[in-house]
Amino acid sequence: MIILLSLLSCLLGLFLVVSVYYNFKFAKIIFRVEDSIESSLDVLDQGYRSISDILERPVFFDSLEVRQVITDITKVRNSILQVAEKLTSIDEKIENDDQGEEN
Repeated sequence: MIILLSLLSCLLGLFLVVSVYYNFKFAKIIFRVEDSIESSLDVLDQGYRSISDILERPVFFDSLEVRQVITDITKVRNSILQVAEKLTSIDEKIENDDQGEEN
């Protein structure tokens, strides 16, 4: 009886270790996504400020300001795409896991 309880305790301990491992693994993924979103939001904020400053000045077609706005818009667009790709890949993984459990 004592041997059986000892084996069950060891088995539960093993399950606990596996559970803690996956908890940390998923927490790291969540933190990476959060950091990615925060850095992308910082890029968006900088682009917005730059565009707002330039919009206050008179702009000519072939001026440095126009090229700078185009560069900022490109950075903002790339940042939005990066966030969307990361969020989409996480969402696809969740959907694939859900479909695998249903089958």
